[in-house]
Amino acid sequence: MKMTPVYIALQAFPEVKQVIVHTGQHYDDNMSKVFFDELGLSAPDINLEVGSGSHAAQTGQIMMRCEDVMREHQPDMVLVYGDVNSTVAAAMVCSKLWIPVGHVEAGLRSFDRRMPEEINRLLTDQISDVLFTPSLDGNHNLEREGIPASKVHFVGNPMIDTLVRLLPPAEPRPILRDQNLSPQGYALVTLHRPSNDDNEDNLRDIMQALQALSTDLPIIFPVHPRTLSKLTAMNIALNNSQIRLLEPLGYLDFLCLQKHAKLVITDSGGIQEETTYLQVPCLTLRENTERPVTVEEGTNQLIGRDMSALRQAWKDILTGQASTGKIPDQWDGNAGMRVADIIVNRQWEQFVSR
Repeated sequence: MKMTPVYIALQAFPEVKQVIVHTGQHYDDNMSKVFFDELGLSAPDINLEVGSGSHAAQTGQIMMRCEDVMREHQPDMVLVYGDVNSTVAAAMVCSKLWIPVGHVEAGLRSFDRRMPEEINRLLTDQISDVLFTPSLDGNHNLEREGIPASKVHFVGNPMIDTLVRLLPPAEPRPILRDQNLSPQGYALVTLHRPSNDDNEDNLRDIMQALQALSTDLPIIFPVHPRTLSKLTAMNIALNNSQIRLLEPLGYLDFLCLQKHAKLVITDSGGIQEETTYLQVPCLTLRENTERPVTVEEGTNQLIGRDMSALRQAWKDILTGQASTGKIPDQWDGNAGMRVADIIVNRQWEQFVSR
């Protein structure tokens, strides 16, 4: 979702040749292939097929396989996206091979180094040559960390580009009819963070809260494979017909559900952004967020692990007392073109010390 807008924008420039490298960190068809299909992308040019593993094993495998690709292709620039292990692994390889690195979605910080993604963000930004930020707090974070302002470009949020492009075909999808749902007549839930999944007490508390809340409103819960395995291993059953467990959904179906939901409960960073743009109330089951703009300007509320706070926020939304937000600056569907313009016009070369 972050790469596609930039890829499409760069296609307008015949002098630019692009090679998509899929590391295979997300390898399940429901978590990978379906997104290529629905986003209109051809299959990746290269798939490293790394698969799952510990953070160290996965990062190491990506680095070893990525190095061979970079030596063979010798690109003029490598773009890395977001904050996953693939992001920091590719950035480290390229930095040591003196290949310029551009980080799309730079500067985001949760200020919680217990999160693996926070380490990935910090390291990637320190070794990147050009940094594309989605919101101005990213610029402030990078300045505080000593990154020269000349390397930083506020371009807006490419995730929103994808949402804007695909919202028209997503809205009429039949998933509401298939699930016998009406607009504003259900809540949508996603969970996948280790802080929620790996702690049995936390996971049980969340599931018990959802069971209680579902007496007010049906809950649609597309279950991440990792979360499902934890629920099974911990023998946590959701014995409630009002909570519908679904397999992971494609982007279009999930976007349709987000657009028409009364509210969303999540621990995902991207969903905090999408609900802010869609003006749908979002309750985030985390103590912090690397996307504070969604709280300060958008529709997001941080709930943490306080299930009484979750119940109160749920009640406020259902009774029309929740605060409304606004769409942040430059979340307008044109971030990909801004990134492409900077790359094609080589507004970064003078800052590359190779």
